[in-house]
Amino acid sequence: MQAAQSTPDVEPWQWEEARWRGIVDKVRAGRSLKPQSWKGGARVAVALSFDSDHETSTLRWGENSPGKLSQGHYGARVAIPRIRGILERHGVQATFFVPAVVAMLHPDEQRALVDAGHEIGIHSWIHELNSKLPPADERDLQMRAADVLERITGTRPVGIRTASWDFSQHTLAITREMGLLYDSSLMADDEPYELLEEGKPTGVVELPVEWIRDDAVYFNMDRFSALRPYTPPSSVLEVFKAEFDGAYAEGGLFLLTLHPHVIGHRSRIAILEELIRYIRDHAGVWFASHAEVARYCLDGA
Repeated sequence: MQAAQSTPDVEPWQWEEARWRGIVDKVRAGRSLKPQSWKGGARVAVALSFDSDHETSTLRWGENSPGKLSQGHYGARVAIPRIRGILERHGVQATFFVPAVVAMLHPDEQRALVDAGHEIGIHSWIHELNSKLPPADERDLQMRAADVLERITGTRPVGIRTASWDFSQHTLAITREMGLLYDSSLMADDEPYELLEEGKPTGVVELPVEWIRDDAVYFNMDRFSALRPYTPPSSVLEVFKAEFDGAYAEGGLFLLTLHPHVIGHRSRIAILEELIRYIRDHAGVWFASHAEVARYCLDGA
């Protein structure tokens, strides 16, 4: 790895092989952990997740705009109750990834979710970008975030999703040091796989995400730029259904990422309920938390 320490003015096409290999091999997809069948002989596993960013979507940038903060507050005030109601009506357990600052702002929300049988996972301290942090700061924030979630919910988190799926060169080592079961921030497969670090198996399960299966990319809005929600909810539902159909055909995992302050609005929340109804119309479906999926994959490996 010493050869990888080139001077900053060297362009990528001038790198020695050791440098680019070292970068690629630092964190890599290992063996597939897709089981032959899912729990109870199910054909497909469905893992719904909600990234409860709330006010940290604004705070992460050091901003204090009451208008922007109110957009995030909508997630806690309106969207989470709507989401909880839908999940309860359909008997679905889900995973909520929660920044520590959000947990401290809305502790009763997190306790109620755990009491309802949902999982709470690590999702940064204040939605900071890991790739911008010194390694010691990233380690400190990830560990403190886990402590906060445990103190508030009474349950130690076993999984992590990095904020904005921003996974640094040091994230996996911190995750391993903490003894976490799984990560859900990377995109090397449709199916669960084991993470490798510098070519060596880590025992950490990756439950892969994808921007296609994320509501924010279709609905984000910024009044000061050209970013607009050009895609209608009906089209987003069509995409999500097609992604589920593919997972069902292949006997795989359908993992969906939603954000309460994004999906919770009246014209969009119907996507969640209609999608669950659509999935329920198929035989052999196992709805599970991320932790349940990760444990099942490891047990069958």
